[in-house]
Amino acid sequence: MTTKTNPGNYFEDFSIGQVLDHATPRTVTEGDASLYTALYGSRFALQSADSFAMDCGLEAAPIDNLLVFHIVFGKTVPDVSLNAVANLGYADVQFRVPVYPGDSLQTSSEVIGLKENSNGKTGVVYVRSIGTNQMDEVVLDYVRWVMVRKRDENAVAPTPVVPQLMDCVDPADFSIAPDLNFSAYNATLAGSPHFHEDYEVGEKIDHVDGMTIEEAEHMMATRLYQNTAKVHFNQHQMQNDRFGRRLIYGGHIISLARALTFNGLGNAQLIAAINGGSHTAPTFAGHTIYAWSEVLEKADLPDRTDAGALRIRTLATKDMPCESFPDKSEDGKRDPAVVLDLDYWVIMPKMQEVS
Repeated sequence: MTTKTNPGNYFEDFSIGQVLDHATPRTVTEGDASLYTALYGSRFALQSADSFAMDCGLEAAPIDNLLVFHIVFGKTVPDVSLNAVANLGYADVQFRVPVYPGDSLQTSSEVIGLKENSNGKTGVVYVRSIGTNQMDEVVLDYVRWVMVRKRDENAVAPTPVVPQLMDCVDPADFSIAPDLNFSAYNATLAGSPHFHEDYEVGEKIDHVDGMTIEEAEHMMATRLYQNTAKVHFNQHQMQNDRFGRRLIYGGHIISLARALTFNGLGNAQLIAAINGGSHTAPTFAGHTIYAWSEVLEKADLPDRTDAGALRIRTLATKDMPCESFPDKSEDGKRDPAVVLDLDYWVIMPKMQEVS
């Protein structure tokens, strides 16, 4: 008997330098953008209105950076993380070329690291994934690492290879659309009076609002991204797992946190890069997500006087408002309510250029 179904790759199926060309290119539509708004309620004006984006020099409202990330990421799941225990983290995530409705995206990945875990049952796989559009332009590239089950616990462990990853993307390396111009930026329509100059390094912002995750919403989001990871949608299988229920896709938490940051960072119109991120605790339907942020750095942009960059660290919590800025205690242990720790760069208009 032969089988034509795809069981997914297990840890021992990966090898250093292996290239995976992922199936199912995806044309991104205005419907995708609308559904993304319905799922997360993001209010950043540049992605919300063609008129606002055109006043900022763009041809139309670009697709939200994180929707691009999720679609590119989703292509990788059948080959990289179908048999994953958990997605562990991200690094060197760089958004390159804007994506507009009608663009078609596809993804390829290269295995850049492997390390078996001490339990002999799982291992960590590191991949660099690249998303391109229909013109073969790179729209996104990033590194992620994921814990994957072994098919055979007696399989010989590979020689450990853990890649050296950069701690922070240099703002000089950002890829910002050359037509983007904030000189006619309308702060009233954007919904925030606070510009690049108004933020200080070390400043902490409680984003105040919370959003409860519904079972149907996280399932719809996972399907929107064509993410086939069993841990997110197969309750029949997950009832026998250690948690007894489906895990929320980590990217769902990232998008919720980003949407919540609008209250306090409303002019952070674009994500230029994600320096690193980790999902620090599992999240399930019924949890309410809150978020707070800290300004880590401020930077000018080469040859730009209309905009600057802020390096932001956003922490998301479950069922805990963030007025006390929950993080790590003096002994280094993380508050168990923290579920996401994300370090990223945003692009924000400068006040002196606003008319």
